[in-house]
Amino acid sequence: MSEAKIIDGNAFAAGLRDTLAEHVREIRDYNHVTPGLAVVLVGDDPASQVYVRNKNRRAVEIGMESFEHVLPSDITEQQLLTLIEGLNDDPAVHGILVQLPLPPHISSTKVIEAIHPDKDVDGFHPWNVGKLATGGKGMIPCTPLGCMMLLRDQLGELEGLKAVVLGRSNIVGKPMAQLLLRENCTVTIAHSRTRDVPAECRGADILVAAVGRAEMVRGDWIKPGATVIDVGMNRVTKPDGGRKLVGDVRFDEAVKVAGAITPVPGGVGPMTIAVLLRNTLLAACRQHRLKAPACDEWV
Repeated sequence: MSEAKIIDGNAFAAGLRDTLAEHVREIRDYNHVTPGLAVVLVGDDPASQVYVRNKNRRAVEIGMESFEHVLPSDITEQQLLTLIEGLNDDPAVHGILVQLPLPPHISSTKVIEAIHPDKDVDGFHPWNVGKLATGGKGMIPCTPLGCMMLLRDQLGELEGLKAVVLGRSNIVGKPMAQLLLRENCTVTIAHSRTRDVPAECRGADILVAAVGRAEMVRGDWIKPGATVIDVGMNRVTKPDGGRKLVGDVRFDEAVKVAGAITPVPGGVGPMTIAVLLRNTLLAACRQHRLKAPACDEWV
């Protein structure tokens, strides 16, 4: 049996950014609206700093305004909520993203709920969560939507396929399951209390791994020919003492069984930032009652 097709998230994300850049130019030139993304970082976590820099850089590259707010880790919860209130009221800011995790003394729930739903480009506000669950037009979380874009590009019609989502987080697992349901898949969510996780996985035409455990999914868990989307981003120590990034799937085994698979890195990761930019463009268009062709398909 030949090895699986490698799903190139870098290439897909680059194409999406090019499309978004065209529409940013259109609404800037014809409607005098420049989409603006505000990213808030609390503390000095190195990984979060890299993510924030990449988000801001990509926003500027496609012609958006980028507003970066780097705050000390000892900022009070009320000070952060006051900043968010100001961003909600700022007409130049169309999307607000607060980088998670936050320090322990700040309630992530309070912060997420303080962001106006129309500017919640992460799709985490309860209003947007409810819209996704009921088939409404809200903001969709970036990583699950990026996964869905890759799946549709790879498979086309998803109706009737059996999908298994490993993980039930609010950020990936639950919204991923909702998106698959929208596509008329038969969806199972497997988690830490599932009695036989490998057996659940072996029946899946689509397997989305989002548990945060390095190389948990082995090759013999995968149905031959299945499409595997690996959301995991885990840093592990190599035999020589160095560090490397791996997913939740044992890639060297899975690639021999699956029909198609995302690599780590270079699969889902690039899609998350590209979809964040898509959500920011969509937010700007909605707030100014403009049509956004690049965003119409996914609302």
